Amino acid sequence: MTLHVYDILAHVFLNEKVETCFALLGDANMNWATRMADQGCRMIYVRHEHCAVAAAMAYARKSGKVGVATTTCGPGLTQIVTALPAAVRAKLPMVIFAGEAPIGRAWYNQAIDQGPIITATGAAYHALHSVARMPTQVRDAFIQAQTEQRPVVIGVPFDLQDALWSGPSDLPIPSAQMLPQVGALPPHPNDIEAAALRLKNARRIVMMAGLGAVEAAKAIAQLAAKLDALLATSLPARGLFSQDHFNIGIAGGFSSQTARALLGEADLVLAIGCSLTHHNGDGGKLFGQAHVIQLDLAPSALSQGRKAAQSYVRADANLGIAALSDMLHARAPNWRTEALAKTIATAQFDDTPRFPEPKVHDPRDVVAALEKNLPADWDLVNSSGHCSYYFAHMPSRPYEKFLTIREFGAIGNGLAFAMGVAAARPLGTVVLFDGDGSALMHIQELETMTRHGLKIVICVLNDGAYGSEIHKLRADGLNDAGAVFGRPDLAAIARGFGAQGHQVADLDDLPALIDGISGVTLLDFPISDRVASPVMARAHPHKGY
Repeated sequence: MTLHVYDILAHVFLNEKVETCFALLGDANMNWATRMADQGCRMIYVRHEHCAVAAAMAYARKSGKVGVATTTCGPGLTQIVTALPAAVRAKLPMVIFAGEAPIGRAWYNQAIDQGPIITATGAAYHALHSVARMPTQVRDAFIQAQTEQRPVVIGVPFDLQDALWSGPSDLPIPSAQMLPQVGALPPHPNDIEAAALRLKNARRIVMMAGLGAVEAAKAIAQLAAKLDALLATSLPARGLFSQDHFNIGIAGGFSSQTARALLGEADLVLAIGCSLTHHNGDGGKLFGQAHVIQLDLAPSALSQGRKAAQSYVRADANLGIAALSDMLHARAPNWRTEALAKTIATAQFDDTPRFPEPKVHDPRDVVAALEKNLPADWDLVNSSGHCSYYFAHMPSRPYEKFLTIREFGAIGNGLAFAMGVAAARPLGTVVLFDGDGSALMHIQELETMTRHGLKIVICVLNDGAYGSEIHKLRADGLNDAGAVFGRPDLAAIARGFGAQGHQVADLDDLPALIDGISGVTLLDFPISDRVASPVMARAHPHKGY
């Protein structure tokens, strides 16, 4: 059988155990992508290149594998520039097969210097111009993506892809056999001794877990109980302690009012596996005068422009928590009281006064109805934008069933993220929470979902506007017309793409609607554009929200 270079490149990807690839085809990637499909890779063909990369991001987070996507050269590649910074900041391992303009032509209308565009996002770029070295370079891209935990884009001129392969038939050793197999990093005894002393002398402790602490969740909860400490998480790790009575939820800009008050009382915060981002500490306003200890494999002196911790323990989360537990004695409950547990369980996450309006819902009522009626085993995806604050407060939903990626602050990713989770969890149902402005940016992906038979329910909080912008403009006394667009019939749009679509005028109809769901479904919830989240209210206190 005659082999082309694109055949060999497909073999190398499959040798890396790639099972799913998100793609939009063009001249510079379609032969390779077709060979990937021919050889058993599940190809999900999207309608926009950005969505291919965004879906691969969510797939990487939920599957634990390297996310793979492909675009053509030139405009195909420039379309992914918004997704890549989010993937870099979320530390997601990805390999993106991007074509390049044919290297043998004097002129090609889609030619562009792709490397600087990609490296400006923080991702790595490698131009594969030596046919003989291409298989090894592809394998090395998988190694780099996993060791550096960021996207790697490989550009391959499509005339070189079309060339006949004249090299050896042997494939390079896959990355899984090349990556260092090392044990977990134990803490230094001096660091543990210093941290244990601080914990011993602290009166009110909060133990806060991030994504780096997921495997240590049980040990963290046990140590918190031993030390009369409360539990919290970063936003991406939301739900990690969902069944613990002393879990105060998200620590960050999205904290509930109860959590903010309790975090303000803490005199020590032990942050395990957290990057201690600006959002996580609400710009330094959240923890008051508490001493922050960062327990992490890679403690940082500065995090997003500020010193977020005062002392450090460099260690694997499980080993660090075990070492601390061995040095500390149990203390009598003082902060962990029955009264506090009841407050945590019953307090509203936002008790801002309600002013009912005809024909629209309060977003808090929508979230309460969804929390009550959505099946417990559905995977939840929270998009970005003003509405995402409300959806983060669904207390019964565990970390394993929740995803949010918002490190770049971009809206418009929700539908793609839902596709990525659906691909990673093919036997389940995914429910996406999004705003109307975000959903309309890539509404065409409803067709992708239906074509591929993905099990996705989209819940849209529809305020007829860009929610964050209208509240900011109004707070500053400016005209909001540029951010108000009216309320298109999203349910009808969904039906036009072959999905189910329902406008939910009465929340009492929700149980029957959920029971009747089959296939891709969009639920359009008209909400008030006058209800501002506490995040917005704190940013604009002069408005009097």
